[in-house]
Amino acid sequence: MDTEKSSNSSFEDLSNINELETKSSQVEESNVKEEVKNNVQVETKDGKPQHENIKSEGSEVGVSIGDEEPCDVLGNGQLVKRVIKQSQTSNRPARGDLVTVTFTGRLANGIVVEKMENYQMHVGDFEVVQGLDMVIPLMNIGEVAEVSVDSRFAYGSLGLKNEKDDSANIPADSTLTYEVHLLDCKSEDFSDLKSFEVRRKYGTRKKERANFWYNRNEYNTAIQLYRRALEYLDDRDGDPDATFDKEDLEFSNSDLQTLLEDRLIVYNNLAMAQIKISALDAALKSVENVLRCQPNNSKALYRKGRILEGKGDTKGAINLLQKAATFEPDSKAIQQDLAKLIIKARREEHNEKEMYQKMLGQAKKLEQKHKQPQKQQNIESSKLKLIGYLMGSILIGVAGVAIYRYKY
Repeated sequence: MDTEKSSNSSFEDLSNINELETKSSQVEESNVKEEVKNNVQVETKDGKPQHENIKSEGSEVGVSIGDEEPCDVLGNGQLVKRVIKQSQTSNRPARGDLVTVTFTGRLANGIVVEKMENYQMHVGDFEVVQGLDMVIPLMNIGEVAEVSVDSRFAYGSLGLKNEKDDSANIPADSTLTYEVHLLDCKSEDFSDLKSFEVRRKYGTRKKERANFWYNRNEYNTAIQLYRRALEYLDDRDGDPDATFDKEDLEFSNSDLQTLLEDRLIVYNNLAMAQIKISALDAALKSVENVLRCQPNNSKALYRKGRILEGKGDTKGAINLLQKAATFEPDSKAIQQDLAKLIIKARREEHNEKEMYQKMLGQAKKLEQKHKQPQKQQNIESSKLKLIGYLMGSILIGVAGVAIYRYKY
């Protein structure tokens, strides 16, 4: 899985969350046991009251402990849970469980900015703010708790705009206080996911939530949710060519086709999120899953072109964008990127020519430097020969004069 995070991410990678959950669980159970001990008494045979040691686990005793000490989940005051109403059971949800919750979120001034009733969600799937995702596994079924969530584990530096009501906008860096009622919890198995309607409902919900985080530039969170969507839309490890076993799954041929189309959309979105964090190899695999089923999918062709551009293959990117443009001739994004790539290719070609010319120029200079000393040597040799000829001629002349005088 991709490990990089967007710069303004409000989600944290808390590797020790399991340890925190265990510690918090032990503290809460200890508090409940002590509270029950202090409030429940029985009489002995001698008529004297005596505290009975009653375990909270499986107990039918419901104790309201609204004045219980708050639980600082992370130890830094950024995520604080206080029990308002204790549950009558100690059953708690685990990561991946399907829970039903009702919650209300308020700003520091008391304005309600979030409200959900009987909302179903999978624990740990970023379907609520991270603070709630971390606290819900620390609650018992039936429990009501107040949770203070720092902006770091809520909507961060971006806040959240309410399209329907401006008064319910969440400003940047806002601490939110939630009242959460955990109504139900269910651990799903294969029998719960056999129907087409259930699988598509969950897959679509994960995809839409992933789109929400993508639009907030929370690309890593979006990637995780896109992958979760694929688990519901395709249970064969992301292989879009795989066929479902009709003996196990209650799908018709039209259902299979619908799921195929849905998961190809998810693969395209997943590729775009992976491109945003420069996970180009992973993005290439995602678009290949689409193109294997739909070779002329313009979005997949366009995104593969961007991937090849990122890998330095400008010519390959141009070919793919040209092909995508034939299927979407009115797409401004494709036309603009294609024009940029063509200019880039020409610039690269020009730079290559200049580089070759420089290389050839340097080679000629080296050759000239090599020839110049040899030419100088030839000149020196010619001078020596000329001097030799002159000296020889002079000697011959002197010898001739001497012989002439000797004879005459």
